[in-house]
Amino acid sequence: MSQAVIFSKALPDSYSLDSYKKHFADFNDWLSKSFAQHPVNSLVKARAGFIDEVLVQLWHNLELHKSKDLSLIAVGGYGRGELHPCSDIDLLILAEGRLSAAQQDAIGQFITLLWDLRLEVGHSVRTVKESVKLGKDDITIATNLLEMRLLTGNKPLFEQLQLEVSKDSFWTSQAFFQAKRHEQQQRHAQYHGTAYNLEPNLKANPGGLRDIQTIGWVAKRHFQTRTMRELVAYQYLTEDEYQELMECEAYLWQMRFALHLEAGRNENRILFDYQPAVAERLGFGADGKASVERMMKRFFRTVQRVSELNEMLLQHFDGSILNHKEKVKTLVLDDYFELKGHLICARDNAVFARRDNLLRLFWHIANNSNITGVHSATMRLIRQVRRRLMGDLQDYEACRQLFLAIIRHPRGMDKAITLMHRYGVLAAYLPQWRNIVGQMQFDLFHAYTVDEHTHRLLKNLYKYTLSEHDSEFPLCSDIVRKMEKPELLYLAGIFHDIAKGRGGDHSELGAMDVREFAKLHKLSDFDSKLIAWLVEHHLLMSVTAQRRDIHDPAVVAEFAEKVRDETRLNYLYCLTLADIRATNDNLWNDWKGSLLRELFLATQKAFRRGLEKPMDLRDLIRENQSEAMPLLLKQTFSETEILQLWSRIKADYFARYSARQIVWHCEHILRHKNPDEPLVLISKAPIRGGTQVFIYTKDQPKLFARLVAALDSKKVNIFDAQIMTNKDGYAMDTFVILEQNGEAVNSPSRQQSIKRALELYIAGKPDLSRQKTKLSRQMRQFNVPPKVVFLPGNTSKRTMIELAALDTPGLLANIGEVFQRCDVNIHAAKITTIGERAEDFFMISNSDDQALSSEQQSALKRALIEQLSQQTEG
Repeated sequence: MSQAVIFSKALPDSYSLDSYKKHFADFNDWLSKSFAQHPVNSLVKARAGFIDEVLVQLWHNLELHKSKDLSLIAVGGYGRGELHPCSDIDLLILAEGRLSAAQQDAIGQFITLLWDLRLEVGHSVRTVKESVKLGKDDITIATNLLEMRLLTGNKPLFEQLQLEVSKDSFWTSQAFFQAKRHEQQQRHAQYHGTAYNLEPNLKANPGGLRDIQTIGWVAKRHFQTRTMRELVAYQYLTEDEYQELMECEAYLWQMRFALHLEAGRNENRILFDYQPAVAERLGFGADGKASVERMMKRFFRTVQRVSELNEMLLQHFDGSILNHKEKVKTLVLDDYFELKGHLICARDNAVFARRDNLLRLFWHIANNSNITGVHSATMRLIRQVRRRLMGDLQDYEACRQLFLAIIRHPRGMDKAITLMHRYGVLAAYLPQWRNIVGQMQFDLFHAYTVDEHTHRLLKNLYKYTLSEHDSEFPLCSDIVRKMEKPELLYLAGIFHDIAKGRGGDHSELGAMDVREFAKLHKLSDFDSKLIAWLVEHHLLMSVTAQRRDIHDPAVVAEFAEKVRDETRLNYLYCLTLADIRATNDNLWNDWKGSLLRELFLATQKAFRRGLEKPMDLRDLIRENQSEAMPLLLKQTFSETEILQLWSRIKADYFARYSARQIVWHCEHILRHKNPDEPLVLISKAPIRGGTQVFIYTKDQPKLFARLVAALDSKKVNIFDAQIMTNKDGYAMDTFVILEQNGEAVNSPSRQQSIKRALELYIAGKPDLSRQKTKLSRQMRQFNVPPKVVFLPGNTSKRTMIELAALDTPGLLANIGEVFQRCDVNIHAAKITTIGERAEDFFMISNSDDQALSSEQQSALKRALIEQLSQQTEG
């Protein structure tokens, strides 16, 4: 036990509010300075002791101690004598009966004083009967009452409540356990069942402080103990497990204590804003991302240990200590394992002396769908043997055979891979996996650590094999079920990001790891080369679909040339879709799915035509026109009218749009009576997963800037743009937009509002020199220097420009203004946002409709970097 640390300054003699505020300021200053010198548990207890002294004195100052029928009681964390710098102070004022007016007034003054001292106070005034009744109805209140501590006042009244709370009529051990487990399950679900979020909550995340407290609460309720230490004597915890829990709690307390000091409030989320300063306070250094990475890796390893102990001990409590009367059926699986109910259990304590049994356990889980988990006694054995491992499990031939058997098993990516990840066996098998456990990703694109992202990718790949997910992944499900070796897809998934954090290109390094793995595991040359290619090129399809014009046959031909055959295309498509969907639950949308599907189908068509005969642009134009013509004729337009309109439109238009879209545009243009007024069309139903906005209007300066400013004002996200000008000077521009939540714009009133905004902006009514919008809290933490790169266009008349910048509000409108100032015409735009980073591609030409000269490129680059740099300042 650490020695108590005490704040030496006495309570103020004066009872004025200012004297107490000064006393609090002195204490908080002492607490902050003491953090680097004393163990955190002593400081947490010191603050609780300090608050005790202040509350008792204030209680006496207001003469509440003269009311013999009142007790002032600390509950919750404060009841345990644990208070972090800005933690809530939960109080119960226990009364024998109805309060007098004088008592009500004094208690009101007492609580007001605490608020004036800027304390976060949660309080209630109740009788014993009321407290017991509310505690029976609410598990949170019941839990708070379990940890009550008398500060001052009527001791017999306090003991009466203690007695009532200890009775089975209040909460039985079984009912309390079930309620707390349900509460924990609901809390975990809020965090998607993982602690591996990049801005985790130190209290509420799976594996956080609440999970340690839950272990103690259910056992302390049963054994009627006050401290976790006492539970070792009841054989609920081993001595090693108790020490491990205390070590984990101490680290989480250190982080929480430092976080409170930095935030200056009761903040439990370790936000990007605070991570560098907290890391420095904890002694991880002041070298930015590197120090944060060291701190967070330890955090994620800590919460993994807590999660494992929480699962094991709650199961142990339920199955062994509560002594269920129902008999559990036992089924022998082999010489080493048996099934107890639905849990797999080792048949003797020496089972893992044979190292391959660590893998055989998970092979059984894959092979037997009745197994729902691992018995708590076996979890203990896994934890013990894991610490004693010398070398990697893959060093053993028998382990290698079993690992491949799990990967090849139809259910290997179900519970087996999840539990291998959760219990650290995957890290014990693959040394490279150990390096990515808790590996941070410093962007807003990824929501999870590298290992958790990869685990989620594997779960997505497994979903392709399940019929209940056919409607979710129709094309992938069809492809995977026809694969001869889906295990190659799983291995590519395991290795695709395994080299992150090592420096260098993680795709190339991961491909090298795969080749070594394949050699060690005796995979064929063909299989080895395919997995390595998938790992090395796992970003190829995503980058092509989101940054290039996939409706351009030349882009499809270039992509097909890199992929080379349909087998690779099938594997790459399934891996890419699973990868993107595992990155961030909020970033996937139907538009991205549509882009990937279209690229897949177009490339598949190119392979089946023969790459030596890819579709020519002229063939595509003729095909779309021939499909659109009869549909327009059905609309009562004459062929002469249609051809006259088409003669004014550049040929590129008919290659960029499908026949259905051509009919939609042309039908409305032909019926548009006033050519001086803009025509704005918004698709009623999603097209390719997004809402399409089509604008037909006389071209004008700053038109692109005005259009994107209008859409920006309506808080929609732009994902794609096709910018065209007719031969007669009319713009025919198309934007693909989505709501902020990634859904198409479906509401008719919302569509009408967007239409009106576009018409107003085209008319030039709003002033484009609007106020700069402030960056969000998260965006302020990132530095993305503007980058401008020129690429050759697909024709000699076009220049491709790639822009990378921080995704600030109004970014596209500012880019459009720069293009206009530099007399640059925009022909197409591909808008991609990857977390905090915008990566946009534009097909442009100069005022003579030619590719930009080197001098024009230099001038445009300077203007763009200057504008984008100004945008991120402040």
